[in-house]
Amino acid sequence: MSAAIRTTGLTKVYGDERALDSVDLHVEEGSVFGFLGPNGAGKTTTLHILAGLARPTSGSASVLGRDVATADNAVREQIGFLPDVPGFYEWMRAEEFLRFVGDLFGIARPVLDARVEMLLDVAGLGGVDTKIGGYSRGMKQRLGVAQALINAPRLLLLDEPTSALDPMGRKQVLDMLMSLRGHTTVFFSTHILADVERVCDTVAILDQGRVVAQAPIDELKARYGQQKVVVEVIGGADEFAEQVKRQSWAAAVSREGVDTIEITVTDMSAAQRQIPAMIAAAELGLSRMDAGEMGLEEVFVDLVSGGRS
Repeated sequence: MSAAIRTTGLTKVYGDERALDSVDLHVEEGSVFGFLGPNGAGKTTTLHILAGLARPTSGSASVLGRDVATADNAVREQIGFLPDVPGFYEWMRAEEFLRFVGDLFGIARPVLDARVEMLLDVAGLGGVDTKIGGYSRGMKQRLGVAQALINAPRLLLLDEPTSALDPMGRKQVLDMLMSLRGHTTVFFSTHILADVERVCDTVAILDQGRVVAQAPIDELKARYGQQKVVVEVIGGADEFAEQVKRQSWAAAVSREGVDTIEITVTDMSAAQRQIPAMIAAAELGLSRMDAGEMGLEEVFVDLVSGGRS
């Protein structure tokens, strides 16, 4: 499958600050790609370069097979873009604004009529007659997503599209993004990990201008994640934790409460067999024993914090 986005050694320097440091990305066409990172990691800088709003200091970036430095309007008209803080003509109403944007793209009137109606409905703004200046931030964000889709783009660039939305607004936007899978490439920048796990095929994690991981979500969790067991005992938790630390299958042991112990394990089968036996031998009570894998949030925190002192 061809790449909708490809960057090689992408670097951006502002004075003494290196906002991006040799970023390599590969985003397959038709995928929903999550671009994760803490605030200040360089996500918005990357999006601005991909959208043609900024030039890299070095390295290269291409969208839809064209270098962003030489891309013409024929390429740009196939891209939809939503910045982190979208701007509007606040004296307009939503329908007027979408028609205005559609006219800029030269969309034929019958097509534009149908598209405006559909997008307003999807954004939860159908029938809203209030001027944009009276919208909440969440309403403006949903209108911004609709605006980014007015030209039926092959590539949709979204910078924190759900950060200002309430749960219902987030659901509407995420449902819309999921419906685009296979038809439009979605490059979805965010720091909300639950949204990424829900809608994205593949994720890249950016920290301090560098990509620290890039893979399909399941592969990322399998590669970097670890299995863990949470045990809640009655009495003697300190002594039991020390005993667990001496086991070959216990990679790490931490206390999560007075009676709760979290164990990172290298051999889940051995841990599940031996922990109850150890508790019984110590004549302790077992209130709870849960086993599972690290989720994306724990992988993210581990990868990001691992590069910092």
